[in-house]
Amino acid sequence: MSRIAKAFANKAKIAYLTAGDGKNSAEYFLALARGGANVLEIGIPFSDPVADGSTIQLAMKRALDDGTDIARVLDIVRKIRPKTEAALILFTYLNPIFHNMEQFILEAKVAGVDGILVVDLPYEESTEFRFLCDKIGVSAIAVTAPSTSLSRIKLLADHGSGFLYYACRRGTTGVKGELPDDLASRILDIKEQAKLPVAVGFGVSNNKMVRDILKVADGAVVGSYFVNAIANNASPAQLEKLAHEVFDVK
Repeated sequence: MSRIAKAFANKAKIAYLTAGDGKNSAEYFLALARGGANVLEIGIPFSDPVADGSTIQLAMKRALDDGTDIARVLDIVRKIRPKTEAALILFTYLNPIFHNMEQFILEAKVAGVDGILVVDLPYEESTEFRFLCDKIGVSAIAVTAPSTSLSRIKLLADHGSGFLYYACRRGTTGVKGELPDDLASRILDIKEQAKLPVAVGFGVSNNKMVRDILKVADGAVVGSYFVNAIANNASPAQLEKLAHEVFDVK
């Protein structure tokens, strides 16, 4: 069983950080794993992160200003991989990987990556990416949104792998206080179309939201909440404590 499948078999607790944001990037990710995250979503910094709100935009700027590139991100992955069995997912925009996609996916696989999510790659343009991921042995993770039709959700799920990421809000990422009112019914509709597990993200920021998501979906994604903590100079130990608080759903 793959690491992604193992995580979703036990309800996936997915934690996002931007790689290279802070001097202890690998230690931050490992702290989240110790705190209960069984999937680590590793953001590749990009200069025009249009799907992300100000919190992650600023994290990406900090990482870029510190010289973080794909080589450094993969070095962070190599530091993380021997120390945790959490699934490792790279979150990226198309631009940083477009010029040498096959080499990027191959190097990611060798470093220990389990899946790749390209947030701005539409299905119609993703044939090469999906082919290469299948060839190399990395999950090609698809993203869906509230505006996505059920027929398109089925298409994305049928041709994606690993899991389906449901961005549960229109607009960009960022900490929110509550979930959309229609989340349960929307997840039910998605799961009728998709054979893949479904994870819910965009705005998830506290234990109650995670609990409520995991009642209806297979995984919950927490990102900006942890990124904010790093922006406020949280230590790895403090980040681990926050992860325990957010992901404790026993």
